[in-house]
Amino acid sequence: MTLAIPGFDYHRIPAADRTRLSVAVAGSGSPIVLLHGFPQTHLMWRHVATALAADHTVIVPDLRGYGASDKPVDDGQTYSKRTMGADAVAVAAALGHSRFALVGHDRGALVAFRAAMDHPDAVTHAAFLDVLPTLDSWNALQGVSASVGFHLFLMAQPVGLPETMIENSAEAFFGYFLDAWTKNSASIPQEYRRAYLDASAGAVPSIVADYRATASIDIVHDQADADLATQLAMPVSVVQQNWGAALGYDAAALWKRWAPNLAHDTTDAGHFMAEESPAEIEAVIRELLSR
Repeated sequence: MTLAIPGFDYHRIPAADRTRLSVAVAGSGSPIVLLHGFPQTHLMWRHVATALAADHTVIVPDLRGYGASDKPVDDGQTYSKRTMGADAVAVAAALGHSRFALVGHDRGALVAFRAAMDHPDAVTHAAFLDVLPTLDSWNALQGVSASVGFHLFLMAQPVGLPETMIENSAEAFFGYFLDAWTKNSASIPQEYRRAYLDASAGAVPSIVADYRATASIDIVHDQADADLATQLAMPVSVVQQNWGAALGYDAAALWKRWAPNLAHDTTDAGHFMAEESPAEIEAVIRELLSR
């Protein structure tokens, strides 16, 4: 059974460098693009997207390399967040929207961050769920506590090793994150868990390429903006678990350096907060759009 967000129409839309994304669209009104995280697909937004579509045009793609979207072979730039951010801008433009709000979770939040940095005239509002910017993430992972991000280090390795290891244990690998990062397992019903596992198992090389970029080209791009003190001028909202307390950093202060017009909150939900606490995330997005 192929799962879909009820009431949404599905399209294949050209994005950057001729890559085509699978995109769910519904509603009318000011546009909002929602970008999913790992190890998931656009389906993680099903509750929030449906609620927002009551009065917004809601655009929900599978990221390149994930789900039903194209999975081009990596050339070192293919899965940079700059390229993936350009995908989001291209998809919105193809649907007739030159300006839009952008919300990302996990990997999608890193894509959203880069899109907002690179395309400030297109992104009117930005929200980032449960991440730090790339530079800050690597700096925060120090000592034994860094084991929480072991997958970041695994997938940063040269082509071949991580792909082989993950492909040989895909069910256990991807299932680990769905279990360990969820506080309320009922928030991801079995049919959605199965869909995430199957989609991820079928996309190991591109998922690894996405993560490998975050240990290479994405650092270059973020460092260039840090050196220029480039900031996000649009209203920004960040919602995170309280990782700062666990890992010893001030998450709000780190984000404030990048986004002076910031609303920062922590949540009691688990990592998959759009599924565990969709009303909370919808409210955050609506508050952001009011600013």
